[in-house]
Amino acid sequence: MIPLIVDLETQWRGGQNQAFLLLRGLYEHGHAAELLAPRDSVLAHRARKAGYYVHYTSRKLFRLPAALAIRKLLSTGRIDLVHANEAHAVSAAWLAGAHRSVPFLASRRVGFPIRKNWASQAKYRATTCILANSQWVADQAVASGVPADKLRVVYEGTVIPELFSSAQRPEARRRWGVPDNAPLLGCVGVLLPDKGQEWLIRAVAELRKNYPEIRLLLAGDGPSHAKLESLANELGVTQSVIFAGFVKDVDSAYAAIDVFLLPSFFEALNNSLMAAMAHEIPSIAFRRGALTEIILDGQSGLIVSGPDVPEICAAVKRILEDRAFARSLGQAARIRIAENFSADLMVEKTLQLYEEVLTKPHPAP
Repeated sequence: MIPLIVDLETQWRGGQNQAFLLLRGLYEHGHAAELLAPRDSVLAHRARKAGYYVHYTSRKLFRLPAALAIRKLLSTGRIDLVHANEAHAVSAAWLAGAHRSVPFLASRRVGFPIRKNWASQAKYRATTCILANSQWVADQAVASGVPADKLRVVYEGTVIPELFSSAQRPEARRRWGVPDNAPLLGCVGVLLPDKGQEWLIRAVAELRKNYPEIRLLLAGDGPSHAKLESLANELGVTQSVIFAGFVKDVDSAYAAIDVFLLPSFFEALNNSLMAAMAHEIPSIAFRRGALTEIILDGQSGLIVSGPDVPEICAAVKRILEDRAFARSLGQAARIRIAENFSADLMVEKTLQLYEEVLTKPHPAP
């Protein structure tokens, strides 16, 4: 089987990580998958470096160069299916008429409604199948007019890591300048208003009354950086908040923190949360989007209602003050991720879907 994975994003986000894990898994299963991506994309660079077959294109000019590249590749007759990994890729594959030649699959990772205009509706209706990364995303797509029989839920996956050694924690904390006895909260992700890091800074200001040494590590960068630094200064917690920027070796953040928090308002799924849970880190998330599909409240993590500082603080205190409870949350979290959200399981489910669509008759061009 030769699937063509199309991804026209240039930055590295959760979707591109999933595309890379999928490529790796397909190769490991003996399928010579190919990738079509912009020449300046991080995904293309990493895929090429890993030895995967990469074709280069551009996402400019209304996705026309990418559409022409897809059509050219389909004309060779060796491509068995097209899998558009994000919205720009869906547009390009539809413009290329991929659905008239081979099964056309599209990944959907956002809960935003699909636009009601003709083109937006047409390109998703042209798909053979849509892979939603959560039930919540699938429900939003159906509410937007996509036929329910086109939707399949395939949870995103994370690599299940080795647990950190006893030496890695103090080493990681030294990197971030955090004393061994200081409680360290952590969040990994782009700094945006809807990611909610503001509420973690506000919670730290309150938690300092009980935990004067507490720290917050924000691993990531983005448009809200300056505003968040200003808020920390305003609340007098500048010395308690570590703005790490983009952290390439993100394990150095996970190894250091005691509690992981994801205060996102609108989350289809979240790779950083899954990674933290796979590392056995007790985690807290807002009751928003698909996050309750990952965390079972009180069993594999804690769910708070939203931007409520007292509630966030109460959840943090519960974990910090009950080590046995914290340990049980972390252990249950790792098991939950391994059983439901592993990269291997994501590849397996996607491969099953590929095989399913390839066994069905496809309309002639």
